Amino acid sequence: MIDVPVTSAMAERELLIGPRATTVVAAEQLRDPETPALFVQDETETLVGVVTESDIVATIAEGGTNPPVESYMSTPVQTVDPKVTVGLAADRMRDSGVTVLPVVDDGYEGFVTGEQLAPYLPRHRLDISWNGDPIRLPDS
Repeated sequence: MIDVPVTSAMAERELLIGPRATTVVAAEQLRDPETPALFVQDETETLVGVVTESDIVATIAEGGTNPPVESYMSTPVQTVDPKVTVGLAADRMRDSGVTVLPVVDDGYEGFVTGEQLAPYLPRHRLDISWNGDPIRLPDS
């Protein structure tokens, strides 16, 4: 199943926002539970950043009022080509430490999340490494 193209798991929803869009506009879009992130696209239609709920929370916690997303977006954007297999997309996601990847060819086509890739992969493929102490459950 790992040789399946990433487009088989991809959602085609447009999650694009401009770099000068305000935090309030981004927050309104991210309120939708089916919006895992927003991809910041400049006037040349190039993806230049990613904004997540946690980015907005951090901005507000640091005293930001309503700055444009370009002031706190995460860069660079990790992307995946539509011809890549779900296994390679999962590897990119795991290696980059991200939970969503935009699918980009000549432009934005959609996105994939770990949840969307999971049905195509063995369970261990999406595990993200943890460098801290392992979580232990108490003995019964």
